[in-house]
Amino acid sequence: MHSRVPLLVLVLSVLFAGFLQIISGDQQAQQVGVCYGTFADNQPSAQEAVALVQSVGIQRMRLYGPDHNALQSLRNTGIQVVLGVPNEQLQWIASSQDNANQWIQGNVQNYQDVNFRFIVVGNGITPVHDQTSQFSQFVLPAMQNIQNAINAFGLQNRMRVTTAIDQSEIISATYQPSQGQFRPESRQFIDPIIQFLVNNNNAPLLVNLHPFFSYIYNKAEIPMDLEAQAHREPRSARLDYATFRSALTTVQDGPLTYRNLFDSMVDSVHSALEKAGGSSLDVVVSEVGWPTAGHNAANMDNARTHNVGLINHVRNNGTPKRPQKRIEAYLFNLFDENKKDQEIDRHWGIFWNNKQAKYDINFQNQ
Repeated sequence: MHSRVPLLVLVLSVLFAGFLQIISGDQQAQQVGVCYGTFADNQPSAQEAVALVQSVGIQRMRLYGPDHNALQSLRNTGIQVVLGVPNEQLQWIASSQDNANQWIQGNVQNYQDVNFRFIVVGNGITPVHDQTSQFSQFVLPAMQNIQNAINAFGLQNRMRVTTAIDQSEIISATYQPSQGQFRPESRQFIDPIIQFLVNNNNAPLLVNLHPFFSYIYNKAEIPMDLEAQAHREPRSARLDYATFRSALTTVQDGPLTYRNLFDSMVDSVHSALEKAGGSSLDVVVSEVGWPTAGHNAANMDNARTHNVGLINHVRNNGTPKRPQKRIEAYLFNLFDENKKDQEIDRHWGIFWNNKQAKYDINFQNQ
Protein backbone atom coordinates (compact mmCIF):
# COMPACT_ATOMS: atom_id res chain seq x y z
CA MET A 1 0.00 0.00 0.00
CA HIS A 2 2.70 2.45 1.06
CA SER A 3 4.84 1.59 -1.98
CA ARG A 4 2.21 3.13 -4.22
CA VAL A 5 2.30 6.50 -2.49
CA PRO A 6 5.50 7.76 -4.15
CA LEU A 7 4.06 6.85 -7.55
CA LEU A 8 0.85 8.72 -6.75
CA VAL A 9 2.87 11.69 -5.52
CA LEU A 10 4.92 11.60 -8.74
CA VAL A 11 1.81 11.52 -10.91
CA LEU A 12 0.21 14.36 -8.95
CA SER A 13 3.44 16.34 -9.15
CA VAL A 14 3.59 15.95 -12.93
CA LEU A 15 -0.06 16.94 -13.28
CA PHE A 16 0.41 19.93 -10.99
CA ALA A 17 3.52 21.01 -12.89
CA GLY A 18 1.57 20.82 -16.13
CA PHE A 19 -1.22 22.84 -14.57
CA LEU A 20 1.25 25.48 -13.43
CA GLN A 21 2.73 25.57 -16.92
CA ILE A 22 -0.71 26.17 -18.42
CA ILE A 23 -1.45 28.86 -15.84
CA SER A 24 1.95 30.43 -16.44
CA GLY A 25 1.41 30.45 -20.20
CA ASP A 26 -2.00 32.03 -19.75
CA GLN A 27 -0.56 34.66 -17.43
CA GLN A 28 2.17 35.31 -19.98
CA ALA A 29 -0.49 36.03 -22.59
CA GLN A 30 -2.17 38.50 -20.27
CA GLN A 31 0.77 40.80 -19.65
CA VAL A 32 0.23 44.42 -20.61
CA GLY A 33 3.25 46.20 -22.04
CA VAL A 34 3.98 49.86 -22.56
CA CYS A 35 4.92 51.95 -25.60
CA TYR A 36 8.03 54.09 -25.35
CA GLY A 37 7.43 57.02 -27.67
CA THR A 38 10.21 59.58 -27.44
CA PHE A 39 9.16 62.54 -29.61
CA ALA A 40 10.07 64.94 -26.83
CA ASP A 41 12.98 66.98 -25.51
CA ASN A 42 12.23 66.76 -21.80
CA GLN A 43 11.96 63.05 -21.01
CA PRO A 44 14.19 61.09 -18.63
CA SER A 45 17.07 59.21 -20.23
CA ALA A 46 16.52 55.83 -21.85
CA GLN A 47 18.41 54.22 -18.96
CA GLU A 48 16.03 55.85 -16.48
CA ALA A 49 13.02 54.84 -18.59
CA VAL A 50 14.03 51.18 -18.64
CA ALA A 51 14.75 51.26 -14.90
CA LEU A 52 11.29 52.72 -14.31
CA VAL A 53 9.66 50.03 -16.44
CA GLN A 54 11.48 47.38 -14.42
CA SER A 55 10.61 48.95 -11.08
CA VAL A 56 6.85 48.91 -11.71
CA GLY A 57 6.80 45.36 -13.06
CA ILE A 58 6.17 46.06 -16.75
CA GLN A 59 7.53 43.10 -18.70
CA ARG A 60 6.97 44.19 -22.30
CA MET A 61 8.10 47.38 -24.03
CA ARG A 62 7.54 48.72 -27.51
CA LEU A 63 10.29 50.79 -29.15
CA TYR A 64 9.28 52.62 -32.32
CA GLY A 65 12.83 52.49 -33.66
CA PRO A 66 16.29 51.15 -32.75
CA ASP A 67 17.16 53.46 -29.84
CA HIS A 68 20.60 52.12 -28.95
CA ASN A 69 20.63 53.71 -25.51
CA ALA A 70 17.36 51.91 -24.74
CA LEU A 71 18.58 48.64 -26.25
CA GLN A 72 21.79 48.85 -24.23
CA SER A 73 19.73 49.37 -21.05
CA LEU A 74 17.43 46.47 -21.92
CA ARG A 75 20.26 43.94 -22.00
CA ASN A 76 19.72 41.04 -19.59
CA THR A 77 16.54 42.57 -18.13
CA GLY A 78 14.24 39.86 -19.50
CA ILE A 79 11.84 42.57 -20.70
CA GLN A 80 10.25 41.46 -23.96
CA VAL A 81 10.99 44.06 -26.62
CA VAL A 82 8.85 45.00 -29.61
CA LEU A 83 11.26 46.74 -31.99
CA GLY A 84 10.04 48.92 -34.82
CA VAL A 85 11.57 49.47 -38.24
CA PRO A 86 10.77 53.17 -38.82
CA ASN A 87 8.72 54.07 -41.90
CA GLU A 88 11.54 56.25 -43.22
CA GLN A 89 13.86 53.21 -43.43
CA LEU A 90 11.48 50.91 -45.31
CA GLN A 91 12.51 51.87 -48.84
CA TRP A 92 16.19 51.33 -48.00
CA ILE A 93 15.49 47.92 -46.46
CA ALA A 94 13.08 46.86 -49.22
CA SER A 95 15.62 47.74 -51.91
CA SER A 96 18.33 45.32 -50.82
CA GLN A 97 18.70 42.11 -48.84
CA ASP A 98 22.15 43.31 -47.80
CA ASN A 99 20.58 46.43 -46.30
CA ALA A 100 18.10 44.32 -44.32
CA ASN A 101 20.95 42.08 -43.13
CA GLN A 102 22.88 45.17 -42.05
CA TRP A 103 19.83 46.48 -40.13
CA ILE A 104 19.32 43.20 -38.29
CA GLN A 105 23.05 42.88 -37.62
CA GLY A 106 23.31 46.33 -36.06
CA ASN A 107 20.02 46.47 -34.17
CA VAL A 108 19.21 42.87 -33.26
CA GLN A 109 22.14 40.48 -33.70
CA ASN A 110 24.43 42.84 -31.79
CA TYR A 111 21.96 42.77 -28.87
CA GLN A 112 21.52 39.05 -28.39
CA ASP A 113 21.02 39.53 -24.64
CA VAL A 114 17.92 41.62 -25.37
CA ASN A 115 14.70 39.60 -25.36
CA PHE A 116 13.15 40.57 -28.72
CA ARG A 117 9.52 39.56 -29.24
CA PHE A 118 8.46 41.23 -32.50
CA ILE A 119 10.21 43.14 -35.26
CA VAL A 120 7.52 45.55 -36.49
CA VAL A 121 8.14 46.64 -40.06
CA GLY A 122 6.40 49.98 -40.47
CA ASN A 123 3.81 51.67 -38.29
CA GLY A 124 0.32 52.84 -39.21
CA ILE A 125 0.84 52.70 -42.97
CA THR A 126 -2.07 52.68 -45.39
CA PRO A 127 -2.15 53.45 -49.13
CA VAL A 128 -5.04 55.88 -48.70
CA HIS A 129 -3.53 58.21 -46.09
CA ASP A 130 -1.59 61.23 -47.31
CA GLN A 131 1.03 60.97 -44.58
CA THR A 132 1.87 57.28 -45.05
CA SER A 133 0.83 56.29 -48.58
CA GLN A 134 4.35 56.86 -49.93
CA PHE A 135 5.63 54.02 -47.74
CA SER A 136 2.96 51.43 -48.57
CA GLN A 137 4.72 49.82 -51.53
CA PHE A 138 7.77 49.07 -49.40
CA VAL A 139 6.14 47.35 -46.40
CA LEU A 140 5.83 43.81 -47.77
CA PRO A 141 9.26 43.60 -49.47
CA ALA A 142 10.84 45.07 -46.33
CA MET A 143 9.06 42.43 -44.20
CA GLN A 144 10.33 39.72 -46.53
CA ASN A 145 13.91 41.00 -46.39
CA ILE A 146 13.82 41.38 -42.60
CA GLN A 147 12.48 37.82 -42.27
CA ASN A 148 15.25 36.54 -44.55
CA ALA A 149 17.84 38.37 -42.46
CA ILE A 150 16.47 36.94 -39.22
CA ASN A 151 16.57 33.47 -40.76
CA ALA A 152 20.13 34.00 -41.94
CA PHE A 153 21.25 34.88 -38.40
CA GLY A 154 19.37 31.88 -36.97
CA LEU A 155 17.02 34.07 -34.93
CA GLN A 156 13.72 32.89 -36.42
CA ASN A 157 12.71 30.97 -33.31
CA ARG A 158 13.30 33.93 -31.01
CA MET A 159 11.17 36.67 -32.62
CA ARG A 160 8.39 37.23 -35.14
CA VAL A 161 8.22 39.65 -38.07
CA THR A 162 5.02 41.66 -38.53
CA THR A 163 3.70 45.18 -39.11
CA ALA A 164 1.40 47.52 -37.18
CA ILE A 165 -1.72 48.98 -38.80
CA ASP A 166 -4.09 51.66 -37.51
CA GLN A 167 -7.58 50.22 -37.00
CA SER A 168 -9.33 53.50 -37.79
CA GLU A 169 -7.43 53.99 -41.05
CA ILE A 170 -7.83 50.56 -42.60
CA ILE A 171 -11.00 49.00 -41.12
CA SER A 172 -14.42 50.26 -42.17
CA ALA A 173 -15.99 51.91 -39.11
CA THR A 174 -18.90 49.87 -37.95
CA TYR A 175 -21.31 49.72 -35.05
CA GLN A 176 -21.33 45.92 -35.11
CA PRO A 177 -17.93 44.18 -35.04
CA SER A 178 -19.13 41.32 -37.27
CA GLN A 179 -19.42 43.85 -40.12
CA GLY A 180 -15.76 44.84 -39.84
CA GLN A 181 -13.79 44.62 -43.07
CA PHE A 182 -10.68 46.08 -44.60
CA ARG A 183 -11.48 49.11 -46.72
CA PRO A 184 -11.68 48.07 -50.39
CA GLU A 185 -9.04 50.60 -51.40
CA SER A 186 -6.58 48.99 -48.95
CA ARG A 187 -7.06 45.34 -49.94
CA GLN A 188 -4.27 45.31 -52.51
CA PHE A 189 -1.95 46.50 -49.73
CA ILE A 190 -3.13 44.42 -46.77
CA ASP A 191 -4.04 41.07 -48.38
CA PRO A 192 -0.44 40.10 -49.33
CA ILE A 193 0.72 41.14 -45.84
CA ILE A 194 -1.90 38.86 -44.29
CA GLN A 195 -0.70 35.98 -46.46
CA PHE A 196 2.89 36.69 -45.43
CA LEU A 197 1.88 36.42 -41.76
CA VAL A 198 -0.13 33.24 -42.37
CA ASN A 199 2.79 31.66 -44.23
CA ASN A 200 5.20 32.60 -41.43
CA ASN A 201 3.64 30.37 -38.78
CA ASN A 202 0.68 32.69 -38.27
CA ALA A 203 2.65 35.62 -36.92
CA PRO A 204 0.12 38.01 -35.33
CA LEU A 205 -1.04 41.25 -36.88
CA LEU A 206 -0.31 44.29 -34.70
CA VAL A 207 -3.04 46.91 -34.54
CA ASN A 208 -3.00 50.42 -33.07
CA LEU A 209 -6.49 51.26 -31.85
CA HIS A 210 -7.77 54.12 -29.74
CA PRO A 211 -11.22 54.17 -28.14
CA PHE A 212 -10.52 57.80 -27.23
CA PHE A 213 -10.44 58.95 -30.85
CA SER A 214 -13.49 56.85 -31.67
CA TYR A 215 -15.29 58.50 -28.77
CA ILE A 216 -14.51 62.06 -29.85
CA TYR A 217 -14.49 61.68 -33.65
CA ASN A 218 -16.13 58.48 -34.86
CA LYS A 219 -19.70 58.51 -33.64
CA ALA A 220 -20.53 55.53 -35.89
CA GLU A 221 -18.51 53.21 -33.63
CA ILE A 222 -20.29 54.41 -30.47
CA PRO A 223 -23.76 55.41 -31.63
CA MET A 224 -25.63 58.19 -29.90
CA ASP A 225 -28.52 55.82 -29.23
CA LEU A 226 -26.41 54.22 -26.51
CA GLU A 227 -27.46 57.23 -24.44
CA ALA A 228 -30.95 55.74 -24.29
CA GLN A 229 -29.47 52.96 -22.16
CA ALA A 230 -28.14 55.39 -19.56
CA HIS A 231 -29.98 55.23 -16.27
CA ARG A 232 -27.68 57.57 -14.38
CA GLU A 233 -26.74 61.05 -15.43
CA PRO A 234 -24.80 63.21 -15.90
CA ARG A 235 -22.11 60.82 -17.16
CA SER A 236 -22.41 59.72 -20.76
CA ALA A 237 -23.22 56.09 -21.62
CA ARG A 238 -20.98 56.52 -24.66
CA LEU A 239 -18.10 57.51 -22.40
CA ASP A 240 -18.84 54.54 -20.13
CA TYR A 241 -18.68 52.23 -23.14
CA ALA A 242 -15.34 53.71 -24.22
CA THR A 243 -13.68 53.55 -20.77
CA PHE A 244 -14.68 50.13 -19.32
CA ARG A 245 -16.88 51.93 -16.78
CA SER A 246 -20.11 50.05 -17.04
CA ALA A 247 -21.35 46.59 -17.93
CA LEU A 248 -24.85 48.05 -18.31
CA THR A 249 -24.09 49.88 -21.55
CA THR A 250 -24.06 47.18 -24.23
CA VAL A 251 -24.05 46.67 -27.98
CA GLN A 252 -25.66 43.52 -29.35
CA ASP A 253 -24.14 41.90 -32.43
CA GLY A 254 -26.11 38.77 -33.26
CA PRO A 255 -25.55 36.38 -30.33
CA LEU A 256 -22.60 38.40 -28.98
CA THR A 257 -22.90 41.16 -26.39
CA TYR A 258 -20.29 43.92 -26.21
CA ARG A 259 -19.78 45.85 -22.99
CA ASN A 260 -16.83 48.02 -24.03
CA LEU A 261 -15.49 49.66 -27.15
CA PHE A 262 -12.09 47.98 -26.92
CA ASP A 263 -13.56 44.51 -27.48
CA SER A 264 -15.71 45.84 -30.30
CA MET A 265 -12.72 47.38 -32.09
CA VAL A 266 -10.55 44.27 -31.66
CA ASP A 267 -13.30 41.98 -32.94
CA SER A 268 -13.86 44.25 -35.95
CA VAL A 269 -10.25 43.40 -36.89
CA HIS A 270 -10.90 39.70 -36.28
CA SER A 271 -13.91 39.92 -38.62
CA ALA A 272 -11.88 41.73 -41.27
CA LEU A 273 -9.12 39.13 -41.06
CA GLU A 274 -11.62 36.30 -41.49
CA LYS A 275 -12.88 37.94 -44.70
CA ALA A 276 -9.35 38.34 -46.03
CA GLY A 277 -7.98 34.84 -45.48
CA GLY A 278 -6.46 35.59 -42.08
CA SER A 279 -8.80 33.80 -39.67
CA SER A 280 -5.83 31.91 -38.19
CA LEU A 281 -4.08 35.12 -37.12
CA ASP A 282 -4.10 36.62 -33.65
CA VAL A 283 -4.44 40.35 -33.07
CA VAL A 284 -1.95 42.13 -30.81
CA VAL A 285 -3.02 45.61 -29.75
CA SER A 286 0.25 47.48 -30.25
CA GLU A 287 -1.04 50.86 -29.09
CA VAL A 288 -4.00 51.80 -26.88
CA GLY A 289 -4.44 54.45 -24.22
CA TRP A 290 -6.17 57.64 -23.09
CA PRO A 291 -4.73 61.18 -22.80
CA THR A 292 -4.82 63.32 -19.67
CA ALA A 293 -5.16 66.76 -21.31
CA GLY A 294 -5.92 68.49 -24.62
CA HIS A 295 -9.67 67.77 -24.80
CA ASN A 296 -12.57 67.94 -22.38
CA ALA A 297 -12.72 64.11 -22.34
CA ALA A 298 -8.97 63.91 -21.76
CA ASN A 299 -8.43 64.07 -18.01
CA MET A 300 -6.84 62.10 -15.20
CA ASP A 301 -10.04 60.35 -14.17
CA ASN A 302 -10.92 59.09 -17.65
CA ALA A 303 -7.32 58.08 -18.38
CA ARG A 304 -7.01 56.16 -15.12
CA THR A 305 -10.40 54.50 -15.58
CA HIS A 306 -9.65 53.45 -19.14
CA ASN A 307 -6.09 52.22 -18.59
CA VAL A 308 -6.74 50.43 -15.30
CA GLY A 309 -9.90 48.97 -16.80
CA LEU A 310 -8.00 47.76 -19.84
CA ILE A 311 -5.32 46.04 -17.72
CA ASN A 312 -7.95 44.29 -15.63
CA HIS A 313 -10.01 43.37 -18.69
CA VAL A 314 -7.29 41.78 -20.80
CA ARG A 315 -5.88 40.04 -17.72
CA ASN A 316 -9.15 38.20 -17.18
CA ASN A 317 -11.06 38.11 -20.48
CA GLY A 318 -10.89 37.50 -24.18
CA THR A 319 -13.23 39.28 -26.58
CA PRO A 320 -16.80 38.08 -27.22
CA LYS A 321 -15.68 36.69 -30.58
CA ARG A 322 -12.66 34.89 -29.08
CA PRO A 323 -13.47 34.51 -25.38
CA GLN A 324 -10.69 32.01 -24.65
CA LYS A 325 -7.93 34.15 -26.20
CA ARG A 326 -6.37 36.81 -24.00
CA ILE A 327 -5.41 39.95 -25.90
CA GLU A 328 -1.80 41.12 -25.71
CA ALA A 329 -1.82 44.92 -25.45
CA TYR A 330 0.63 47.81 -25.14
CA LEU A 331 -0.42 50.98 -23.32
CA PHE A 332 0.46 54.24 -24.97
CA ASN A 333 2.54 55.96 -23.65
CA LEU A 334 5.28 55.79 -21.01
CA PHE A 335 5.80 59.59 -20.93
CA ASP A 336 4.24 62.66 -22.53
CA GLU A 337 5.70 63.78 -25.87
CA ASN A 338 5.93 67.56 -25.97
CA LYS A 339 7.17 67.80 -29.56
CA LYS A 340 4.02 66.34 -31.12
CA ASP A 341 2.25 68.83 -33.40
CA GLN A 342 -1.26 68.55 -31.96
CA GLU A 343 -1.98 69.44 -28.35
CA ILE A 344 -4.09 66.30 -27.89
CA ASP A 345 -1.13 64.12 -28.94
CA ARG A 346 1.21 65.50 -26.25
CA HIS A 347 -0.47 64.14 -23.12
CA TRP A 348 -0.72 60.34 -23.35
CA GLY A 349 1.94 59.56 -20.76
CA ILE A 350 1.18 57.26 -17.84
CA PHE A 351 4.12 58.81 -15.97
CA TRP A 352 5.23 62.40 -15.53
CA ASN A 353 8.75 63.22 -16.63
CA ASN A 354 9.84 63.06 -12.97
CA LYS A 355 8.95 59.33 -13.24
CA GLN A 356 6.01 59.62 -10.86
CA ALA A 357 2.79 57.96 -12.00
CA LYS A 358 0.07 60.43 -12.98
CA TYR A 359 -2.54 58.22 -11.30
CA ASP A 360 -2.73 54.90 -9.48
CA ILE A 361 -2.04 52.06 -11.90
CA ASN A 362 -0.73 48.57 -11.16
CA PHE A 363 1.18 46.42 -13.65
CA GLN A 364 2.13 43.79 -11.07
CA ASN A 365 0.65 40.33 -10.52
CA GLN A 366 -0.05 39.78 -14.19
